[in-house]
Amino acid sequence: MNRTTLSLIAAVTALAAVTGFAALDAPEASGSGTAKTAARLPVEQSRLLCPEPSTSDIADTTYTSFTPVSKGTSGSGKAQLAAALAQSADGTDTGKDGKGKDGKSGKGQKQSGAPTVTPKAPGTPVTGDTTGADTPALIGTATGSLAPGWTVQETTQVAAGAGRGLLGTGCSAPDTEFWFAGASTAASRTDYVHLTNPDDSAAVVDIELYGKDGSLKSTVGEGITVQPHSSEPILLSTLTGAQEPDVTVHVGVRSGRVAAAVQALDDKLGGDWLAPSTDPAGSLVLPGIPKDATDVRLVAFVPGDNDADLKVRLASPSGQITPAGNETLHVKAGMTTAVDLGDVTRGEAGSLVLTPGDTPVPLVAAVRVVRGKGAQQESAFIPATAPVGTRASVADNSAKGTTLALTAPDGTATVRVTASAGSDGGTAMSKEYTIKGGTTQNVDAPAPSGLKGTYALTVEPLSGGPVYGARELRTTLEGVPAFTVQTLPDDRGTVAVPEADQDLSVLLKK
Repeated sequence: MNRTTLSLIAAVTALAAVTGFAALDAPEASGSGTAKTAARLPVEQSRLLCPEPSTSDIADTTYTSFTPVSKGTSGSGKAQLAAALAQSADGTDTGKDGKGKDGKSGKGQKQSGAPTVTPKAPGTPVTGDTTGADTPALIGTATGSLAPGWTVQETTQVAAGAGRGLLGTGCSAPDTEFWFAGASTAASRTDYVHLTNPDDSAAVVDIELYGKDGSLKSTVGEGITVQPHSSEPILLSTLTGAQEPDVTVHVGVRSGRVAAAVQALDDKLGGDWLAPSTDPAGSLVLPGIPKDATDVRLVAFVPGDNDADLKVRLASPSGQITPAGNETLHVKAGMTTAVDLGDVTRGEAGSLVLTPGDTPVPLVAAVRVVRGKGAQQESAFIPATAPVGTRASVADNSAKGTTLALTAPDGTATVRVTASAGSDGGTAMSKEYTIKGGTTQNVDAPAPSGLKGTYALTVEPLSGGPVYGARELRTTLEGVPAFTVQTLPDDRGTVAVPEADQDLSVLLKK
C-alpha cells in the first residue's frame, strides 16, 4: 500500500469521526438475521405552489401558512412565499389584453400584490391578505422545523361577477402528472388550468381533454412551455372547439415538474378551485359532501383500455346506503361519464364511496356540489382523495363557518383532532373521536381556547381502518350561501430513511 493510499485512509477516518460519515450496508443474506426497517424522519424541505387567485378587481384573498408541531425536529426553520412570473406559453410576457402571442394565456402579467406571510415557528398559523386582480401566483419554500407538514390555504371572496362566491384551495406540491374530473368547456363556464413551475429550468407540459365521446382532438395543448419560476394559466376553451359540460383534464409533464389546479368559473353557479383527483384506483372515496347540498353531480373517467362497473354508495352517519336509481355506474374507457345524484345527502353528512363490481379498473372522479336555490346558488368541487394516512392539516378555520367531515369506509377508526393556537392568540386543544365503519360524521371539532383570528385543524388517525376527511368553509355573500371544500390527504411530513452504518471498508475495495 503506497503513502498516498495511507494518507487518504487517515484523512477519511478523521472525517468520519467529525462528521459521522456512513455507508449503506448491503442486504443481509436470507436467514442471516432480521432486516432493518427504514426509519421515518421529518422532511427537511417542502415546496408549495399557490395559483393566481382571481382576475376580479373586487377579490379579497387570504393566505394562511401553518406547520404542525412534529417530533424529531429541532432548531430553527424558515418559510416564505415569493411571487411567480406570469408568461405566455412561448416564454414572452403577457400583454395588457390578457393574452400572449399564442392566444393561450387568458390573463396578464402580475408582479404586484404578493402577500407578506412570514411564519416564525410550528404550531401557530400566520396570515397575509391581498385585494384586487394583481395578486400573482406564489412559489413557497419551507425548511428546517417549518417544513414537515407545511400547508398553505388560499381563500378568495368575490362578491359579484362570473365565478362569484368563496374560492378555496390548498397550495400544492409540484409533480409530473395530474387528473381533473369535473372541468368544462361549456359556454356558461370559464375554466383555466393553472401551471406553476418552481424550478430553475423550463417545464414542458401536454394537456389532454376528454369529453363524453372520448378525446377532444387538439394540438394546441401539446408541448406547452412553462418558464422557470413562472405561472401559466391556460383557458380550456382555447384548446378545443367542443363545448362539453363535463370534461376530464389530463396534465402530463414531459420534462421538469409543475403544480396544477383548475379554476372553474360559472356564470350562474359561482366558482371554485378543482383540485386533482388522487391517482387512478379501483376504489375511490369522495368525502365531506355538505348535508344541505341541493345538487351533487358525479363525474368519472377511466384512463385505461377497460370499462369500469362501479357500485355507488353514500356513507351517511348511520352507515352506507345506496342512492335511489344510481346503485351502479358504468364508465366507458377513455370517455367522461357524469351522473346527477340530486340532493343525495338529504340533510345528513355524506361521502361517496365507489367500489368495483367485479374486476377493479383504475379510474379518477370528482363531484360538483351546489348549495342554494334559484339565483342564490353556489358551487364547489370535491375530488376523490387519498386517506389521511399519518397526519393531515388544513388552515384558515374560524369559530363559525367551519365543518370537519370524517369518514371510515372500511372499518371503525379512532382519530385525534387538534385545533392549533389562533393566528392572533389562543391556546391549542385536542379531542379524540371514534368514527364507526361505513359512516361519515360531521364532528364537533375543537377550537382554541381564547381564540383570536383563525386556526388550523390537524387530524391524526390513532387506530382502526383508513380515515378520509374534508373541511368545508362557508359564509354568506350578498345573500349567496358561499362555500368551499378541501380534502385532507396525508401531509407527507415524513420520509423513509434507510438505516446506515459506518463502513470504511468500501474505501479499500478496488
